[in-house]
Amino acid sequence: MGDKIATYYDRLVLKHPLLTILLVILLVTGVGSFAQNFRLDASADSLLLENDQDLKYFRTINAEYGNTDFLIISYSPKQDLYSAETLNDLRELRNSLLQFERVDAVLSILDVPLIDSPRLSMGDLTNGIRTLETPGVDTNLVRKEFHTSPFYKDLLVSEDAKTTALQVIFKRDTTFHSLLQARNSLREKRSTEPLTATETTELEQASKKFDEYTAVLADREAEDIAKIRVILKQHQDQAEIFLGGVPMIVTDMISFIRHDLAAFGLGVLIFLVAMLFLIFRRPSWIILPMVCCFASVLFMFGFLGLVGWKVTVVSSNFTSLLLIITLSLCVHLVVRYNELYAEIPGADHATMVKEMVRSKAIPSIYTSLTTIVAFASLLTSDIRPVIDFGWMMAIGISFALMISFALFPAGLMLYKKPLHFTPHFDITGTITHTCAHWVENRRKLTLGIFVTLTIISVIGISKLTVENRFIDYFKPTTEIYQGMELIDKQLGGTTPLDIIIDADPAFFTPKKQTQTDTDDDPFEDDFFADEKADEGLSGSSYWYNSYQISTLEKIHQYLEDLPETGKVLSIATTMMLMQQLNNDLPLDNISLAVIHKKLPDVINDSLFRPYMSADGNQVRFSLRIIDSNPNLHRNNFLKQIRLDLTEKFNIKPEQIHLTGMFVLYNNVLQSLFSSQIMTIGVVFLVIMMMFILQFRSLRLAIISIIPNLISAGMVLGLMGLLKIPLDIMTITIAAITIGIAVDDTIHYVHRFNKEIAIDGNHLAAMRRCHNTVGRAMYYTSITIIVGFSILTLSNFLPTIYFGLFTGLAMFIAMLANLTLLPLLLIIWRAKTTTK
Repeated sequence: MGDKIATYYDRLVLKHPLLTILLVILLVTGVGSFAQNFRLDASADSLLLENDQDLKYFRTINAEYGNTDFLIISYSPKQDLYSAETLNDLRELRNSLLQFERVDAVLSILDVPLIDSPRLSMGDLTNGIRTLETPGVDTNLVRKEFHTSPFYKDLLVSEDAKTTALQVIFKRDTTFHSLLQARNSLREKRSTEPLTATETTELEQASKKFDEYTAVLADREAEDIAKIRVILKQHQDQAEIFLGGVPMIVTDMISFIRHDLAAFGLGVLIFLVAMLFLIFRRPSWIILPMVCCFASVLFMFGFLGLVGWKVTVVSSNFTSLLLIITLSLCVHLVVRYNELYAEIPGADHATMVKEMVRSKAIPSIYTSLTTIVAFASLLTSDIRPVIDFGWMMAIGISFALMISFALFPAGLMLYKKPLHFTPHFDITGTITHTCAHWVENRRKLTLGIFVTLTIISVIGISKLTVENRFIDYFKPTTEIYQGMELIDKQLGGTTPLDIIIDADPAFFTPKKQTQTDTDDDPFEDDFFADEKADEGLSGSSYWYNSYQISTLEKIHQYLEDLPETGKVLSIATTMMLMQQLNNDLPLDNISLAVIHKKLPDVINDSLFRPYMSADGNQVRFSLRIIDSNPNLHRNNFLKQIRLDLTEKFNIKPEQIHLTGMFVLYNNVLQSLFSSQIMTIGVVFLVIMMMFILQFRSLRLAIISIIPNLISAGMVLGLMGLLKIPLDIMTITIAAITIGIAVDDTIHYVHRFNKEIAIDGNHLAAMRRCHNTVGRAMYYTSITIIVGFSILTLSNFLPTIYFGLFTGLAMFIAMLANLTLLPLLLIIWRAKTTTK
């Protein structure tokens, strides 16, 4: 079978190189033409767990309580916040923002109702709402109200009254939500039962429509954000202004991805050309590998556009990875060709190309397969971007292998004379010779060093955590970081958490009629004068009554006292305001019912509907978590809230639902540990099976995997010792390191087995390996190491960590493969020979 494949390969590629090149060009340009459909994605959904049930509940709650997209603008004036100049500037800013078609409203200190400047009664509310723009308003009373109001303090105005916030609320996009609902309903059904052929077609069409619309929406949102920034810039002479909010973060993340794709691609390209020139010093050995690299990347851009896969922050480094992996395949071919030039003096060019392919085909196929397995192991993750990244790289590497063994040899065949290179300064030879000398003369020291490093790694791995702060994903110089930090510290926190508490299920069970409450009704205000003595909603609902409101106020106070929480809003906050309107007198059930019925719609919309369901049987506590709190431990925090609600307030566990981006992000973090174990386990098992298949020896397979496990373990251990948590990027380091590093292992073991067969001399075989394949290992490793270091150009810190630690892992793997691996092979071969 192998001979037939080799024959077909010779006839097509080596005998007809121009035809091969033409076919490759047609394939690459054909698929590459779809690169115009290439899309980026930085939405919140792109960073969530696949099939997360909490996500479904989150969307349900958003629909119930009317959450919409909004931006937050922090405004720190250079003059007093309540000065005429500042208020005029705020007014101009607000009016400019209201000119945008997508903006539904702008909420600021100019617009919110004032009830304590001076104090209003219930009856006064029916006569109209008073705001800071109402003529004759006492600014000193307003200042006091914003400082003491349970709704406004630390939300609209900071504690020191030096910063205020404007909330830019976008109109609800009904098209987006209807398309989302159509797609998700079919996805949910697919997860529980097979879809019919018609439903499958409907799902494909719904997904396509949703993707097309979100692409248009993302472009429109980016334009709006850019225009808003232009407006904000016009007001920066009056105040320090930062823009925040999910739409802004999404837009900036997409710009980061674009920057990363361009910077990584250009940076790696320049570096690769420089490396090839320094190593090989011939245009041929630069042009052919770079053509292969370009073809691989163009094909993948087109393929992603063709199938509609979007690139996220997790997969934004796929271009640099693909360039590096493609080049490493080509470098092994170049080095092998140069070896043949010395081994077969006077051989014709075609013979050397054929021998180059023959000798490198099997190890290159295995190295590509192991790398594919490493990336394919990411499919076991529950995180959608990680899964997509695995697919992208697995497909990309498969094509890179095909390109390397089609386009490179075919291009080489166009040359009529043999090619070779001679390094001017043989640094590589010096390094590989030093490693060989170390193995030969310092065996015990070498083993001792790696055993010690392994022990340290195990200690470090035991200290690994997944507790990281979203704000730390960005450099302090970015607007995302600066805006989040200011809002976190002065305006009530950044990360939203909702606590939903349902009615006790026993409330809905049939029960005997009991005598109604006969509380006295003082009717302190004319607001109640025309009402009959019935309790309305307060008599029919579980939560909206004087007894349960008292419980909710205690829960509210408990949540507010937690050190991790910033601003807390709930129906208890509303009741504090209502009690102020009732001359600070307690509210009985009749008063509660009348308040709910008679308050103006604008008050109901802002004070009741966001925090209580229409039937009064469900309440919502809206928390803002201080993400910059160094003592924040998300999972423990959520568990503690659940426990305290049940034990301190006698709330049944089934009544409690925690939701919001805080919960969804915590779910992603908690999945990282299981993902890490699963991906490393899959990589280890599959690569071990491949080693056994290739080397036909379990012991040799174990020896081959050890250096790569040590390199991955040392990096994870170092992260643990440095207290750098795992995140959606660094979680992939171990699996990728093993998958890429074993490439050198396979090449070395494959060559060692051939060299030992020549004379049976282990040390001589080791020296020859270091002087031949060791050079290629050094070239490819240095290329990969420096290539990964280019990721430090990113604005996304997880990408920077990924580049630094993966580069470090590859450096350790290179040293292990040039020292520990040959040492283990010599020990094993010596024992085998003795036996």
